[in-house]
Amino acid sequence: MKQTIKEWLQIIFGLLVFALGVHLTIRADLGLAPWDCLGTGISLHTPLNYGLSMTAMAVAILGIDLLLKEKIGFGTVIDALLTGNFVQMFHDLDPFPKTPNLWAGLALIAAGLALMALGQFFYMRAAQCCGPRDALLVGLGKRFKKIPIGAVQIALWGAVLLCGWLLGGPVGIGTLVSTFGGGFITQAVFSLLRFEPRDVRHKDVKTVVSRLRRAER
Repeated sequence: MKQTIKEWLQIIFGLLVFALGVHLTIRADLGLAPWDCLGTGISLHTPLNYGLSMTAMAVAILGIDLLLKEKIGFGTVIDALLTGNFVQMFHDLDPFPKTPNLWAGLALIAAGLALMALGQFFYMRAAQCCGPRDALLVGLGKRFKKIPIGAVQIALWGAVLLCGWLLGGPVGIGTLVSTFGGGFITQAVFSLLRFEPRDVRHKDVKTVVSRLRRAER
């Protein structure tokens, strides 16, 4: 029981750090990454703010993951419910001033991407499955096995970004930096921490529930 609670707290902490990173990339005001662009676009046409838009979208994607029969863990569910609202919390607090120029904005995006990678490190080490969007990518990759997973990711992000842009989400140089530079920064952070995410053996909801039941006996 204690171990499971510790893992949940680690997930929440990781998502909080990740959300701060997302906030920084948005605060740079140079254009948003694909999913953030879509969430912002949705918020412009509904009564929902950014956080609730992202939460609603994550829950919808979680439903798709279930239909694709992807591995779902408590981490997946916690991610869907909390991440967007954590970002909205930082938006409301707005602890950082506007960036004075392009280079400061790019530096803020780089810092945000580094924090996002650090948050992923804490989140993924809990080994309770990846977030809804990552599960969707994996699920699509399994169904298009002849297409490299990188190409599937580009196609998915392209479709998401197009929808976000059509809804009025901001697109700019920051979009390119976040989309194409995020992977390099994530790899650099993981290398510094000597963390290999592919070595993590994730536990789904059923496995964790079984562990909790055994602990109660």
